[in-house]
Amino acid sequence: MCGICGIVAFDQVGQLNLNNINKATHLLEKRGPDAEGIITENNIALGHRRLSIIDVSTSSNQPFTDESGRYTIIFNGEIFNHQTLKRKLLQKGYSFFTNSDTEVLLYMYIHYGEKCCEFLNGFFAFSIYDRKTECTFLARDRFGIKPLLYYKDKHQFIWSSALNSLLAFNIPKELDQSSLYMYLQLNYLPQPHSFIRSVRKLDAGHYAVIEPNGKIKITSYYNINAINLIEKSSISYDSAKTKLIDLLAESVEQRMMSDVPLGAFLSGGIDSSIITSLAANISNATINTFSIGFKDEPLFDETKYAELVANKYKTNHHTFKLSNDDLLDSFYDYIDNIDEPFADSSALAVNILSKETRKHVTVALSGDGADEIFSGYRKHTAEFIARKGAASHQIIGKLGPILNYLPQSRNSKMGNLFRKAKRFSDGVRLTEAERYWKWASLMNEVDAKNLLIKDISKNTYNTRKQNLLSSLRTLDFNEVLLTDVKMVLKSDMLKKVDSMSMNNSLEVRVPFLDHRVVEFAFSLPTSYKINDAMKKRILQDAGKHLLPPEIYNRPKQGFEVPLIKWFKKDLYNLINNDLLSEDFIKTQNLFNYNMVNTLKNNLNSSNPGDSPSIIFTLLIFNKWWKKHLS
Repeated sequence: MCGICGIVAFDQVGQLNLNNINKATHLLEKRGPDAEGIITENNIALGHRRLSIIDVSTSSNQPFTDESGRYTIIFNGEIFNHQTLKRKLLQKGYSFFTNSDTEVLLYMYIHYGEKCCEFLNGFFAFSIYDRKTECTFLARDRFGIKPLLYYKDKHQFIWSSALNSLLAFNIPKELDQSSLYMYLQLNYLPQPHSFIRSVRKLDAGHYAVIEPNGKIKITSYYNINAINLIEKSSISYDSAKTKLIDLLAESVEQRMMSDVPLGAFLSGGIDSSIITSLAANISNATINTFSIGFKDEPLFDETKYAELVANKYKTNHHTFKLSNDDLLDSFYDYIDNIDEPFADSSALAVNILSKETRKHVTVALSGDGADEIFSGYRKHTAEFIARKGAASHQIIGKLGPILNYLPQSRNSKMGNLFRKAKRFSDGVRLTEAERYWKWASLMNEVDAKNLLIKDISKNTYNTRKQNLLSSLRTLDFNEVLLTDVKMVLKSDMLKKVDSMSMNNSLEVRVPFLDHRVVEFAFSLPTSYKINDAMKKRILQDAGKHLLPPEIYNRPKQGFEVPLIKWFKKDLYNLINNDLLSEDFIKTQNLFNYNMVNTLKNNLNSSNPGDSPSIIFTLLIFNKWWKKHLS
């Protein structure tokens, strides 16, 4: 796991920017604290920061050049099947001088060219420079687990693992208004777009070829739509359960490859518990597991379930009990270090979990991805119900005007119930695509538009939104899950884990996102995943023989950061005298202060709704804007 950056200059103007490679590389230090490497020659500069995982010797430091001197690679990620690929390359006559997956990846490209990505099982973002053709090849893994951003103009092509590193090349910093509009609605920004108008993210499952004359070709090499969404498997439910565990066990075994200490996140939920159980059964040694609990919020503390799994498999278990003050400290660390606005407040807990875990291991397995591919969210239950169209639910859909008068808040049981009922009522009357967007959003389109001063390009926004929802074509429920994989998983969940783990120099691996597991999941009929009684049905049933019975038949609690408490006390000055003050907002000239002030006043209301979360979204953005764009 590492950080990469680079620049290809197309003319003398671009060559003047090569010197910024040093600053850009240094800004990736947390992603790779163990070594730094930089190459600058002619029209190209490459930078690499290394977090040493496989073959920790200096011979595997990057940039890494092949024996002939023609090709140089910089690589972020891991290739979990690199030993198998290495054996095949040895049979073809290649020689190796390290035990790293980096060298295997380089020779895979040398041998197979642009098709090399099709053979890789892992997560990655990498670039390879060919001195003979002067072409540069960039690629990103199938599901976008590792980030890769880029900027292009007529003088240069620049790329990096992080936006702040990319900005070190003094590129234009014009804010993308359509991106801001989407961010306000969702509290994260869907890829491939960026907050900087001239910056994009190389999309998941894509590669790019940059020619020395400035011509760029971007190609998709992987698309889950074309693989398993059209024809469904005829496998029986019992056989599918067995195959699923077999696939997961193989995925976990591959992802336990490491030359440094490795452990597993263990929340006590089904997903991380299954990963932990498989890892414990595979490992010859006691594995380390890590959980966080909440001292000040016992309702949300699920560490007792994690400890049941840890005891069953005799893991070396570490529980970190967090106070609200710990979360507040994490907020300050978070707001100072994120490279682009991202307002999923659960990132604060992931930041602490990563920080504490890094004190013991360098690599951790996680259960991320299971909810998206096996249907694990409450919104999936709501969508399943809405599609059935029962009369009782149509009645709820007509209660919207009444629900408007009931208190809605995440901070009380009844208030949260009314809030959910209102969201269901609003959504059940919409089309499938519009309902998906509604239930994915924190703020509706009208309120988000009223919050902004400047007009949004309707065509740009609508095109982006339609592209994000393009998989919702029929009534196949798998299309809902596919949309989650392409939008929510990639841009929210994986972004969160990558940002917070890398902020603490920790590598997190996701066994559920082995492409063979994902493809199998999408080959299964909806009924294997969700029905009237159960979400994530096949995963729960397949793991029953592995887990303590207490893990089942319990409500999923979730966790809410105590935002209102903070905003009224600890963060009062940050809101009212700094980032959301009238002077700041009017000088910034992006947001309607009357709307901002209404949101702040709602904090003292018995019916705050989602105002605390929207204020959090604005705080995160304004801190970033003040640091990078003001």
